[in-house]
Amino acid sequence: MRKNSIKNTRVNAEVQRELSNILRGGIKDPRVAPMTSVVAVEVAPDLKTCKAYISVLGDEKMQQDTIKGLQSAEGYIRRELAHTINMRNTPEIKFIIDQSIEYGVNISRKIDEVTRDLKKDGADE
Repeated sequence: MRKNSIKNTRVNAEVQRELSNILRGGIKDPRVAPMTSVVAVEVAPDLKTCKAYISVLGDEKMQQDTIKGLQSAEGYIRRELAHTINMRNTPEIKFIIDQSIEYGVNISRKIDEVTRDLKKDGADE
Protein backbone atom coordinates (compact mmCIF):
# COMPACT_ATOMS: atom_id res chain seq x y z
CA MET A 1 0.00 0.00 0.00
CA ARG A 2 1.43 3.36 -1.01
CA LYS A 3 1.69 6.11 1.56
CA ASN A 4 -1.00 8.29 -0.05
CA SER A 5 -3.29 5.57 -1.36
CA ILE A 6 -7.04 5.91 -0.98
CA LYS A 7 -7.10 3.08 1.56
CA ASN A 8 -4.40 4.72 3.68
CA THR A 9 -6.21 8.07 3.51
CA ARG A 10 -9.40 6.38 4.76
CA VAL A 11 -7.52 4.61 7.57
CA ASN A 12 -5.90 7.91 8.61
CA ALA A 13 -9.26 9.67 8.69
CA GLU A 14 -10.95 6.90 10.68
CA VAL A 15 -8.12 6.66 13.22
CA GLN A 16 -8.15 10.47 13.59
CA ARG A 17 -11.91 10.49 14.19
CA GLU A 18 -11.75 7.70 16.78
CA LEU A 19 -8.71 9.20 18.54
CA SER A 20 -10.60 12.48 18.81
CA ASN A 21 -13.58 10.67 20.33
CA ILE A 22 -11.36 8.85 22.82
CA LEU A 23 -9.57 12.05 23.86
CA ARG A 24 -12.87 13.89 24.19
CA GLY A 25 -14.53 11.37 26.43
CA GLY A 26 -12.26 8.70 27.81
CA ILE A 27 -8.99 10.07 29.15
CA LYS A 28 -9.19 10.75 32.88
CA ASP A 29 -5.52 11.75 33.35
CA PRO A 30 -5.40 15.26 34.89
CA ARG A 31 -2.23 16.04 32.90
CA VAL A 32 -4.17 15.94 29.63
CA ALA A 33 -5.39 19.46 28.89
CA PRO A 34 -9.15 19.81 28.29
CA MET A 35 -8.53 21.76 25.07
CA THR A 36 -6.62 18.98 23.29
CA SER A 37 -7.43 18.03 19.72
CA VAL A 38 -6.09 15.65 17.10
CA VAL A 39 -4.97 17.73 14.12
CA ALA A 40 -3.73 14.93 11.85
CA VAL A 41 -2.85 11.24 11.89
CA GLU A 42 -0.36 9.32 9.75
CA VAL A 43 -0.70 5.55 9.96
CA ALA A 44 2.21 3.64 8.44
CA PRO A 45 1.37 1.48 5.41
CA ASP A 46 2.04 -1.69 7.46
CA LEU A 47 -0.46 -0.46 10.13
CA LYS A 48 2.08 -0.99 12.93
CA THR A 49 2.88 2.61 13.83
CA CYS A 50 0.97 5.84 13.89
CA LYS A 51 1.97 9.49 14.33
CA ALA A 52 -0.77 11.54 15.96
CA TYR A 53 -0.31 15.30 15.72
CA ILE A 54 -1.88 16.91 18.78
CA SER A 55 -2.81 20.55 19.32
CA VAL A 56 -2.97 21.78 22.91
CA LEU A 57 -4.34 25.17 23.88
CA GLY A 58 -1.96 26.39 26.57
CA ASP A 59 1.65 27.09 27.42
CA GLU A 60 4.73 24.91 26.86
CA LYS A 61 4.41 23.14 30.22
CA MET A 62 0.76 22.26 29.56
CA GLN A 63 1.73 20.84 26.15
CA GLN A 64 4.50 18.67 27.63
CA ASP A 65 2.24 17.47 30.46
CA THR A 66 -0.45 16.55 27.93
CA ILE A 67 2.03 14.52 25.86
CA LYS A 68 3.22 12.69 29.01
CA GLY A 69 -0.38 11.97 29.99
CA LEU A 70 -1.22 10.65 26.54
CA GLN A 71 1.90 8.48 26.47
CA SER A 72 0.98 6.93 29.81
CA ALA A 73 -2.57 6.28 28.52
CA GLU A 74 -1.38 4.74 25.24
CA GLY A 75 -2.41 1.22 26.29
CA TYR A 76 -5.95 2.35 27.05
CA ILE A 77 -6.11 4.37 23.81
CA ARG A 78 -4.88 1.42 21.72
CA ARG A 79 -7.40 -0.90 23.39
CA GLU A 80 -10.24 1.52 22.66
CA LEU A 81 -9.07 1.87 19.04
CA ALA A 82 -9.02 -1.91 18.68
CA HIS A 83 -12.64 -2.08 19.90
CA THR A 84 -13.92 0.65 17.59
CA ILE A 85 -11.85 0.16 14.42
CA ASN A 86 -11.62 -3.19 12.70
CA MET A 87 -7.92 -3.28 11.82
CA ARG A 88 -5.53 -6.17 11.41
CA ASN A 89 -3.08 -4.48 13.82
CA THR A 90 -3.67 -1.73 16.31
CA PRO A 91 -0.79 0.68 15.69
CA GLU A 92 1.67 1.95 18.30
CA ILE A 93 0.93 5.65 18.66
CA LYS A 94 3.54 8.39 18.84
CA PHE A 95 2.05 11.68 19.99
CA ILE A 96 3.62 14.82 18.50
CA ILE A 97 2.79 18.42 19.41
CA ASP A 98 1.53 20.32 16.37
CA GLN A 99 2.54 23.97 16.46
CA SER A 100 0.82 24.98 13.20
CA ILE A 101 -2.21 26.65 14.81
CA GLU A 102 -0.02 28.66 17.19
CA TYR A 103 2.28 29.56 14.29
CA GLY A 104 -0.69 30.74 12.21
CA VAL A 105 -2.00 32.89 15.07
CA ASN A 106 1.43 34.50 15.50
CA ILE A 107 1.74 35.22 11.77
CA SER A 108 -1.77 36.69 11.70
CA ARG A 109 -0.91 38.89 14.70
CA LYS A 110 2.26 40.13 12.95
CA ILE A 111 0.35 40.89 9.76
CA ASP A 112 -2.20 42.88 11.79
CA GLU A 113 0.61 44.85 13.44
CA VAL A 114 2.23 45.67 10.09
CA THR A 115 -1.06 46.78 8.50
CA ARG A 116 -1.90 48.87 11.59
CA ASP A 117 1.54 50.53 11.41
CA LEU A 118 1.10 51.18 7.67
CA LYS A 119 -2.32 52.78 8.27
CA LYS A 120 -0.87 54.88 11.08
CA ASP A 121 2.05 56.03 8.87
CA GLY A 122 -0.38 56.83 6.05
CA ALA A 123 -2.55 58.92 8.41
CA ASP A 124 0.48 60.90 9.62
CA GLU A 125 1.39 62.09 6.13
